[in-house]
Amino acid sequence: MTSPVVIIGTGLAGYNLAREFRKLDAHTPLLLITADDGRSYSKPMLSMGYAKHKGAADLCMAEAGAMAEQLNAEIRTHTRISGIDPGHKRLWIGEEAVAYRDLVLAWGAQTVQVPVEGDASHLVFPINDLEDYARFRAAAAGKQRVLILGAGLIGCEFANDMSLGGFQVDVVAPCEQVMPTLLHPAAAGAVQRGLQDLGVRFHLGPVLTRLQQAPHGLEAHLSDGSVVGCDLVVSAIGLRPRTDLAAAAGLQVNRGVSVDRELRTSHANIFALGDCAEVDGINLLYVMPLMSCARALAQTLAGKPTAVAYGPMPITVKTPACPLVVSPPPQGREGTWQVEGQGNDLKVLCIDAGGGLLGYALTGAAVTEKLALNRQLPAVMA
Repeated sequence: MTSPVVIIGTGLAGYNLAREFRKLDAHTPLLLITADDGRSYSKPMLSMGYAKHKGAADLCMAEAGAMAEQLNAEIRTHTRISGIDPGHKRLWIGEEAVAYRDLVLAWGAQTVQVPVEGDASHLVFPINDLEDYARFRAAAAGKQRVLILGAGLIGCEFANDMSLGGFQVDVVAPCEQVMPTLLHPAAAGAVQRGLQDLGVRFHLGPVLTRLQQAPHGLEAHLSDGSVVGCDLVVSAIGLRPRTDLAAAAGLQVNRGVSVDRELRTSHANIFALGDCAEVDGINLLYVMPLMSCARALAQTLAGKPTAVAYGPMPITVKTPACPLVVSPPPQGREGTWQVEGQGNDLKVLCIDAGGGLLGYALTGAAVTEKLALNRQLPAVMA
């Protein structure tokens, strides 16, 4: 019997790769393994659920059984891999050995968590998948005050969404501006003002040190001595690519699982894509590069080795309080920033020495210029 192509992970990366592969190869055995329940959903919708009045069941697009039928695949849910044996082309689930023809790591990234003292530390909720979202929705029922840890892209999206969903929102982060690794300060200021106009309160600089029960909810003690009242806490500090099992199997890892342009790891029959993968030195935790990788890797798995290329990769951030589209300059390219516009309607451009456009951030009404600017952008990875 032919060993299957095995994909670990049933998020956007795993399921989209399976769909693309089945377009090219309808018969090779396909096995997907996931630690969760295998429901198909769009992860970007997790930070839009409250504004759209959608619970976890509403965000589910298909159950695991329906996906197995659609993909002509076996899907094993609530199953954890205990080890990978690249030399013998097999992986381990407890004592069970599972052989593979090719193995794809699509197991994503895990939330960064920091230790918090106090008797309410168990009320800090990461929201990284549909099951996390369901747990948070259950805990938040009837509550009014949410404290969000982190002012990055995800923290700002949750702040916008939960404000629209009727919560009083406080954001705590040890930085001077929102989205500090992504945005020019002028664009960051516009987004922060938009969220503040919704009622979001920002505490930029301090960190949460203690979370404790109080007579009317919780008390969040910050490192600057201030105390913020809340009912529960969302952790949106960031994501870290999952690399432990890959490293234990002897695969090369850096920030993510290191792969070449064909998404091949340091072992010939093992590939990686999505949030866990570092492609030719680049780790992008966004949907657009993931989709490019899924299409290229499907070709490779179907017998036509194909290198992935990243064109311009603008990111649309879901902060309707201040619409935002950002395209950071490619790695290693530097330019001069120019700020045009007024109020929260800003066009912030990064221009190289020859006058070419390297990147941009558009806020408010200026987002309408994205299509024209995208045509001028360089490829992220040609």
